Amino acid sequence: MVFYVVAFFFALALAYVLTPLLRKIALKFEILDHPVPAIKIHPKPVPYLGGLAIWLAFIVTLLGVRLLTSFPTGTLRNLRGIFYGGTLIMVLGLIDDIWRLDYRVKLFGQFIASIILILYNIRIEFISSLPLSIFLTIFWVVGITNAVNIIDIMDGLAAGVVVIAGLAFSFIALPTEKIYVNFAALALAGSCLGFLRYNWRPARIFMGDSGSLFIGFILAAISLGESYTTINNIGLFAPFLVLGIPIYDTLLVIFFRILKGKSIFAGSRDHFAFRLEAMGYNRKKVVLINYYLTAILGLAAFLITTVKFELAVIIYAAIIAFAILYATRLIYVKVE
Repeated sequence: MVFYVVAFFFALALAYVLTPLLRKIALKFEILDHPVPAIKIHPKPVPYLGGLAIWLAFIVTLLGVRLLTSFPTGTLRNLRGIFYGGTLIMVLGLIDDIWRLDYRVKLFGQFIASIILILYNIRIEFISSLPLSIFLTIFWVVGITNAVNIIDIMDGLAAGVVVIAGLAFSFIALPTEKIYVNFAALALAGSCLGFLRYNWRPARIFMGDSGSLFIGFILAAISLGESYTTINNIGLFAPFLVLGIPIYDTLLVIFFRILKGKSIFAGSRDHFAFRLEAMGYNRKKVVLINYYLTAILGLAAFLITTVKFELAVIIYAAIIAFAILYATRLIYVKVE
């Protein structure tokens, strides 16, 4: 337990120190995110490389934990998979931040990173059919990786949501001693929290795709490492709640873009956050609303892993009903 707390605060401190250093490097080499009308709404260019700070803090923390503790063979294997796959994702994102990559190249890289996780025994295990398990694992990892990338549209939004989601996964995994889940979740949460100090509005640095894709990938990998509950079978769907905000936003964006006849890969203001802003909330309140909702969903996910089937069904049904009803309201909100 002590090492879990140390991992969180060590990652936080590392990210807190590394982020301003990498900001200076980004400014020196002009690795900047330039405003784009309607989509990228910051008033002036903002340096990238925040994702590199998050990655470094995360990796160094896990390496430090490895040197100070003895892990079972299975845990070491899992952590290696996260290291190799996560590093590939970060490098692809970094290249995209600096030179731009075709989205198909990024998707292929995410596919390879998903395969790496599977090779290191991180996959959906409750499905007996191995081919189906592999297919759904790849779909889940690629989907969540991009879902977190999609919500990185306002200062502090993605980083804060991931801090809360990481803590939620660690609390859910704590009773069952899923070692790699706990260490990775807390290292990720700490890294993002240390970075958030500089990403809060007005942001002094962005994480870029190197950060948003990386933290999405790590969350996806973490979510696959927990059995969630032996009390009810539908506790298996708890990750959908913890990751509810990225998933909900992704589904909304896809729905609205299809409705408008646009490519789902095209940039637009069809996001949940932008629609909240159009309803009259300022940016700070929009981000805080996303934090509150993530915390509520994380708590609901934790409860679902501890209650009987009937109550779990009620919790799921209430959340799904609210999400659908609110989506019908968002349809009529004009964002362009």
